[in-house]
Amino acid sequence: MLHIVNKSPYERNSLASCLGHAQKGGAVLLTEDAVYGATRGNLVEGAIRKALEELPVYALGPDLEARGMQANVIEGVQVVDFGGFVDLVAEHRTSQSWL
Repeated sequence: MLHIVNKSPYERNSLASCLGHAQKGGAVLLTEDAVYGATRGNLVEGAIRKALEELPVYALGPDLEARGMQANVIEGVQVVDFGGFVDLVAEHRTSQSWL
């Protein structure tokens, strides 16, 4: 399952909830303000690093760039473009958006 999160970890607990439920074999994609969660020094960095031990975590590059965060991405988080977003959706049988 592809888990898609778009809310900032500073305003909602969507990302933390997602990471608590995502299982091995799935993947997490951070978009919009959720990309703050893919950067070093944020409040869920430890949870992201732990999740990376079990499943891939992706961040949408254009959203990182729009927020000036592309240089602060946590090691292991994979940055994808819009084509990569489409590929992830096509690759996974199901997806869930965390609001």
